[in-house]
Amino acid sequence: MPGKFITFEGGEGCGKSTQLALLKEYLQKRGQNVVATKEPGGTEIGLELRHLLVTGDKDKMDAVAEALLYYADRRIHMSQKVWPALEAGQWVLSDRFADSTVAYQYYGYDKKVDKKLLDSLYQIAVGDFKPDLTLIFDLDVEVGLARSYAKAAGMTEKETRHESRGTAFHQRLRQGFLEIAKRDPARCIVLDADKSIEDLHQDVIRIITERFGLV
Repeated sequence: MPGKFITFEGGEGCGKSTQLALLKEYLQKRGQNVVATKEPGGTEIGLELRHLLVTGDKDKMDAVAEALLYYADRRIHMSQKVWPALEAGQWVLSDRFADSTVAYQYYGYDKKVDKKLLDSLYQIAVGDFKPDLTLIFDLDVEVGLARSYAKAAGMTEKETRHESRGTAFHQRLRQGFLEIAKRDPARCIVLDADKSIEDLHQDVIRIITERFGLV
């Protein structure tokens, strides 16, 4: 596809959403047509699924049911928004993608979803398509959770279902993202997110410039 698909990953409160917005602005100033989106919730139906997935009690559904909902959202997201934009030559920046499902459902949860099942769901929903680049923002768990709860304090609807899972879960989640990056170094780049917003933004720009030849 003529466009570029860049995904932003990491634990709660790692700053990826802020960096996505800054990169969008940077690319637009350089003449790129950019679509910013997220999972879950990048489409109208996805917003309804997001409400189910990120609010309420952490144990309201089992991990397999949760994975199925994430992949339902992903299929709708790809077919209605991401693939059409890429075919039109646009850059698509997504706040989370399939690596988050693996990190949360496989590495993070006590009762893991079988990795083969997650791989099968990916194949059904996405096929052989992969992001052109995945940026993984790595941050101390306690720092990230404090940021995330502070952000949620200003929300009418509290999206803290995953934050409530406890520190041990989030430590496993962090290691899961690092393991994903280790297994696919051609696609994934890990960034130290314990920096100022501007310093981290400069790191992102450097990576994008090196990978895609932008000036």
